Amino acid sequence: MQAAAIHAVMDGANCVVIAPTAGGKTEAALLPLLSMMDAEDWVPASVLYVAPIRALLNNLEPRLDSLSALVGRRSFKWHGDVSQAARQRAIRERTDIIAITPESLEAMMISTRVPAPEILANVRVIVVDEVHAFASDDRGAHLAALMERIQRLAGRDLQRIGLSATVGNPEEICCWMSGSSRRVQRVVRGEGEHRIPDIAVDCVGSLGNAAIVIDRLHRGRKRLVFADSRRRVEELGHLLSKRGVDTHLAHSSLALAERRAAEEAFEQGENCVIVATSALELGIDVGDLDHVLQIDAPVTVAGFLQRMGRTGRRPGTSPNCTFLATSDDALLHSVALVRLFDRGFVEPVLPSRRAVHILAHQVLALTLQLEGAPATGWWDWVDGCFAFADVTTEDRVNLVQHMMRQDIVCDVDQRVVLGPRGESLYGHRHFLDLYAVFSTPPEIKVVFQEQEIGTIDRFFVEYERRGPLTFVLAGKPWLLEHVDWKRGVCYVTPAQEGDFPSWSGSGRLLSRELCQSMLGVLRDDVFDPWLSARSREALERVRDEFWFVRDPGTPLVSHGGIITWWNFAGGRANTVLANVLDRRLGSRVAAGNTKIVFSSQAALDVHAVRSALEALRQQESWHGEEFLPSLSTSARERLSKFQVCLPPQLQQHLIAERTFDVEGARETVQQSLRVVTLSD
Repeated sequence: MQAAAIHAVMDGANCVVIAPTAGGKTEAALLPLLSMMDAEDWVPASVLYVAPIRALLNNLEPRLDSLSALVGRRSFKWHGDVSQAARQRAIRERTDIIAITPESLEAMMISTRVPAPEILANVRVIVVDEVHAFASDDRGAHLAALMERIQRLAGRDLQRIGLSATVGNPEEICCWMSGSSRRVQRVVRGEGEHRIPDIAVDCVGSLGNAAIVIDRLHRGRKRLVFADSRRRVEELGHLLSKRGVDTHLAHSSLALAERRAAEEAFEQGENCVIVATSALELGIDVGDLDHVLQIDAPVTVAGFLQRMGRTGRRPGTSPNCTFLATSDDALLHSVALVRLFDRGFVEPVLPSRRAVHILAHQVLALTLQLEGAPATGWWDWVDGCFAFADVTTEDRVNLVQHMMRQDIVCDVDQRVVLGPRGESLYGHRHFLDLYAVFSTPPEIKVVFQEQEIGTIDRFFVEYERRGPLTFVLAGKPWLLEHVDWKRGVCYVTPAQEGDFPSWSGSGRLLSRELCQSMLGVLRDDVFDPWLSARSREALERVRDEFWFVRDPGTPLVSHGGIITWWNFAGGRANTVLANVLDRRLGSRVAAGNTKIVFSSQAALDVHAVRSALEALRQQESWHGEEFLPSLSTSARERLSKFQVCLPPQLQQHLIAERTFDVEGARETVQQSLRVVTLSD
């Protein structure tokens, strides 16, 4: 793979390098670039190395430093945890390779204290690590726009190199990354040794039982446990610590010192457990990690592959992952996910082509970067960005006019500047809200004896208090002593026990492919070889409970005044169908990943529900546009902090793109229906 990448990189192609985790992708990109840097005497800073998370940059820092030193060059890690003094020193000393996150890039470009035009003027190449983690979401659209703006500052067609271990459609990702670049596009694949992974699925029934299994399983080994929420990471970490297990935690609400302790545990620990959210899913070099365990299941096969890829790096070892399902639903999810993997399925990454909310963000950012963006020329800075490929001229005009009507921006002497409402919405703490496109809910900093432990949700502090508030953070219980609401800080002392804090988050939309795999698991009698004995018993019980899905078609189950349509269509398809059916049948039609539930007025007559579904089946036109007026109030939740910048029609398009699968909805209603009535 590295040999093949030499030609693609040194030929100047935009390329995506695909190879297994720990396959040497960083070297595949940097060694040829360093050769060219040396031979052609590139002027600093010539290479930007962009990664999705700070932990990955921290982990890469020694490698980047040593590789750069091979030719007498220097690299520098630039993100929010790096001191201002260190950044100023890097500016003075002119670093050749800057390793950075998209958010820090944006902060650099709009800051009045950082000479971004000077720093970025000599950039020739942008390397995007873990490119699959960017492409399909808002951060990817943001990064795509940043690459266009940097290309404009540099005044040259920048080479763009993406690195990934798991992506189902690398050609499309290469096109997304290339944007306006005219360079040839190539995909470089690593063949590598195929090793059969060791996968096990166990049904433990609760998080407490999971802690017992983790404690007893692989004692003396180095284990990484993934859980898909910060609350569950804290709860499991606390349970393991109480059992005397050397436990470290990693999630986004922990302070820098706590996160670094977890990262150091990867490198130095032996008999230890690290419990993490997806924060440690990407690219961290875990060296001699022995085992990965997964509490319940991730949302995607790609996420599972990333996590399992933390293991099997030593010669003679194989990748491994043990699923610990804490409920019957989680067991079904886990088995279905592993079956998709076993069939060779990996989700395609689908970048947005009409990310109008990110375009609104770019308008705001350009007003600061340029100290007033040209009213007729601001678009030139992002023209060619893949994320805006389907944004029409009319969309752009409507967007800016709406922002002006709302006083978010103003026109002053033919330049677009930030308006009073824009200042109010995004101007806090030196425009911190414009650095990142994702929203960060209000949080309270937790401090013990002047040492920051992490942050907890402000809502949890304000509304979860029933007498003295005790809570667990960083795996330890704390008693809240005092809250400084103005500074957003709470002061704590150690406690004996505590509640587990909750953080704001959104529901998980499962794909149609995963939900259909769940249906396949329920319909057959096969017990896959990776199932433990108690998982087989639990799965047999689940299949008995879902006896009504085994016949062809989709069952419409009437029970206890509620009608449930078990269609296993996936969250996005069911969102479309629930919104349309809610309008046709009355209120209380709720979408889930595997079902649609009719209650209250909508559940009065099963025949009316069946007739409404039959009418949808007969409908000839199935375009997203026609479903926009049917969006219910519940679907109009804020999907982006820049949603307020959009006129109503563009807001509806944003909601539709994020939550709709029109084709999946159309396919679902074509299936035959069966009415099943269950007695109480």
